Parts: sequence; structure tokens; C-alpha cells
Amino acid sequence: MFSVSTISLLLVLSGAANAAALGPTLQRCPADFELVRRGQTISGPESQYIKERREKVLPGAFKTYLQNVQRTGVQLPKYVEEILESRTQLPTVGITVSGGGARAAIFGAGVLNALDERNSSSAKKGTGGLLQSATHLAGLSGGSWLVTSLAQANFPTMQHLVFGDGHEFGGWLPEFNLWAPSTDPAEQAIFAHEILQELAVKAKHFPVSVGDAWGRALARHFTNGTTNATFFANTSHGSGILFSDLINLPTLASHQQPFPVIVMDIISKHINGTVFPGGNVLPLNSPMFEINLFEMGCYDDVLAAHTPTKHLGTTNKSLCVTGFDEAMFLSGTSSNLWNELNITAEILAENTANFSVLVNETYPQSPALRLDTSNYPNPFHGVAPDTFSDSHETILSLCDGGEDGQVSPLQPMLVPDRKIDVIVAIDATNDANGFAAGASLIATQQRMQIFARGLAAFPAVPTTLVGFANLTAQPTFFGCTPSSSSSSHNYDLEHAHPAAGPMMHVPVDVHGGGDAGDAGANVTIATQGAEVHGALEDPEWPACLACAVVDRARGRQRVARTGVCETCFARYCWEA
Repeated sequence: MFSVSTISLLLVLSGAANAAALGPTLQRCPADFELVRRGQTISGPESQYIKERREKVLPGAFKTYLQNVQRTGVQLPKYVEEILESRTQLPTVGITVSGGGARAAIFGAGVLNALDERNSSSAKKGTGGLLQSATHLAGLSGGSWLVTSLAQANFPTMQHLVFGDGHEFGGWLPEFNLWAPSTDPAEQAIFAHEILQELAVKAKHFPVSVGDAWGRALARHFTNGTTNATFFANTSHGSGILFSDLINLPTLASHQQPFPVIVMDIISKHINGTVFPGGNVLPLNSPMFEINLFEMGCYDDVLAAHTPTKHLGTTNKSLCVTGFDEAMFLSGTSSNLWNELNITAEILAENTANFSVLVNETYPQSPALRLDTSNYPNPFHGVAPDTFSDSHETILSLCDGGEDGQVSPLQPMLVPDRKIDVIVAIDATNDANGFAAGASLIATQQRMQIFARGLAAFPAVPTTLVGFANLTAQPTFFGCTPSSSSSSHNYDLEHAHPAAGPMMHVPVDVHGGGDAGDAGANVTIATQGAEVHGALEDPEWPACLACAVVDRARGRQRVARTGVCETCFARYCWEA
């Protein structure tokens, strides 16, 4: 029987001969190659994707969404119907899925299920169709697992995503632990050995760390290529699935999917600042990075620079890298918390079963390289040297996007060029006693006081957890403008919390991710709204959600709120 500590020896004896494993390759750069694009605007390809989606997909999607809301029998103001039926006045909707590991992925899938017009129960409830109407879908940490998995699986229903469709995608595999999928030492050693083998191609040209091993482990759970029967088999396990290649999938090529975005943080020895309380690690003044199908970059004004996702790993204009942007390596970066555990050489040395140790034993790295982060050759070397802390570093050490306290990936929705009107923030964090207590929103509010330049204003939210205490049992609207205002104010923010009250009232006819109880609760939270006059479900909630979706478009038309929208905002809107 093999012990985990002998894995590096096994690799030496057998060689890194996993023929199915893929990895980065290097070739001469195209003549028109641009390594760095500066600015706080979105890329041309993203702009074109959203333009095509708005013209070819969203009119039909919003029409279906409106019909679902109308079927609930609640009379909508005329302006709501006119906006949702218009081709030129349609609102721009962004959806975010917070971190929180498997809890966030499952909860997020349940809420998306409630917003999916393909779910007949959600369509009947009047919330189905909003997912199809969104332009952007951002994920962080566990939320990035959902966003990445959904995109690479070609945008199936949530049921098929989680449980598999019997054809192209085998579904998630929650029966296997992420790091220790087997209690059999021999089988666990085989698993770890295969993880290490799969890093061999990348290790030939680039530094590898626990972040690479973490991405390979996650790939077995959230990407095509692994089933229950093949979990321990020596196959590719999704190693050839590149984030930049996803644009060629049918639902992305036809603009049917909301544009996926993943958020991550940088760990820098050059940055000092205030750390948001609550067990966080990174100061709020740390630059934030995002990766989408076309670019990786930072919209914070201290850098405001971007590089092609397809050529991640490239640091000059002569030799270009492809294949570095493995989908779950990127998602693994967004969820890489290992730096919080592996903070000293002594801790690493004492834990011989630690993957940071195993990776370094197999592929020895420079003593100066962090083994507990996800490491990217720095394409921004020499860029913004006066303001970007790591401009002179050759490696960017990236990690979980919530380590600064912002566990909800809201900043991508604050890029002005994206013109997001309303954010649906799915919050599955565990701030206090299993609840999402609002800490992530408070952290973003504080951070935006540091990085406000060039980004949209963040809506006012309570400044303390005590202020959020009465807002964790129902969806809440933030950033509500006065009824007579124009569009110059902040965003509306619909914040869905996983709270104990609604989770106790599970509609048995709704199914989604996780066990039946959790899945039903997720859908219930998104479809029932608040308790009204003692009733556990607000019959006007779907109409209220539609009122929030169109409210900024209504403001642009300088039309006053009327009818049910007035009562809805009185019921759900928090005002400072």
C-alpha cells in the first residue's frame, strides 16, 4: 500500500507519462499581437458579444420573462410592460454568485434555477426568464465553480448541470471529497499521483504550485471529462478545456449565455493597508483582478490594464503562450485559500501530506516562489510602476477573490462601460451562524471609497452587521432612487440571502442542486419574497422583482413609479 508521502517517488519511477494531459505551449506571437491593453473600458470582443446578445437574444428573453410575470395575475404598471417589450429601452442585468465553497455553488445553482425560464416551476412562479435576460454572470470562489461549470457545459439546465444529462456532461460529483476523495490509502495515493502527473507539461515551462494541483482536483468535479466511474482513471479530466475556447461553444457562439466573469485577488508583499474585520487576510487596498473569455485584467485605477486570456503566461510580444488558461485552474485561483493555512515554511514542513509540499518535491521551485498561491507570469511587468505595487515582479501571486472580505464579486458590475442597471447578488456567505449577514457588501462599500476613481458608485448599504440584522430573512433592494429621479443615481441591488426562515418552507415540486431540502430552499428564497400580513409568500414578489429590474430604465424615461411598483419599493427597499 502506498502512503501519500511516497507520491513524489512514484512519479519519478513511472515518469510523467499521462498522454491525455495537456498543457501550455509556446509559439511565435501574431504580427498584430497586443500584450497589454490600458484603460477602464471593456474589450472590443466583449463589447461585440453584449451588442449581439442585446440585439438577437435579449428581446425574446425579456418578452418571455414578462409573460411569466404577467401569468401571476398581478397588474403591472404600463411602463414596466413597455420597457420589457422594447428593443431599445431594455435594462441591463448582472448576476453575481458569492464565494462559500460547495455551499455557494449549490445555493447559487438553486437561485439560478429559480431565475431560469427552462424550469417550469420557476416560470409558473413568475421569476423564470431573468437568467436568460442577464448580460453578465460573475462568480467568486465557490461561485466561480458554478459560473465556470455552467459555461463549459454549454449552459444546460441546473438539473443537468448538477446531476448530469446522460450525454455530454456527467454532472457534479459531490460524493467525492475535493482533496481526499478516497479513504483507501492506495486509492488516495493514486489520485494524488495523477494530480501531480497532470502538472508535468506545465512544469516544463512555468512555475507550479498548490494552485495548479487545486485546479486539477476541482476539474474532476466541475468540468466535462470525469464521471463517477472514471474519477480515479488516468484520463484528461478536463485538462484541455480552456476558458478562452469556450466562446466556440454553441450557446456562447450564439450569445445565448450571460457573459461569464471570474474574480480573484493579488497577494503582494508591497501592499499594506486596513484589513476588513472577520478573519480576512488581504487589505482592502489590494488590486482586484478578473478573468473573462477575452481578457484578464484589473479595472482599479492603480493598474487599469488587461491582457488576452488566450495568451495568459505571455510576458513579451515575441513568444506567445497558449493553453495556460485551463478553465478550472482559473476557477481554482478564484477559490485558492491555501495561503491562509500554509503561511510558514515550518507549517509546510510539518505537514508532509500537504499538496504544497508534494508539488514542490515533485517539481522543485525557486525558494523565492510562493507555493501556496496560484502563480501567473506577470504580463504587466513595468506597467504603471508608480501606482501598481507588483509592476516590477515577474510573477503575480493570485488567490481567492474574497480574501479581502469582498466575498460577493460585485466590482465587475461596477465597470461603467458595462452599463449594468441592476445587480442580482446571490449571497451564500457564512458570516454569522450560517447566515449571510451582509459583511461582503459592507467590505465592498468600504473598498469603493479607496478605488472609486473610474468605477461606478456603489449603492449605500448598512455600515455594520447590526444594521443588516433585519435584512437577512428576505430579499432586499439597495440603491433605490427616488421615484421622480433620473438615471444618474446608483444601481438597484437585489440581495438574496440564504436565511433560516424561508429554508423551512420548501416547495416539494421544485428540484435543483444539492439535496432536495437545500435546493428547494434556494428556489423558495428567490421566488417567495417576504412575509406579508402573516403569509409566508408575497404574491406580488415576482412583480416587485420586475419593478426593480426596470427601475433604472424607468428613471431614464423620467416616469414616476405607479401601482404595485410603489408598494413594492416601500416593502423591499432599504434607504440610508
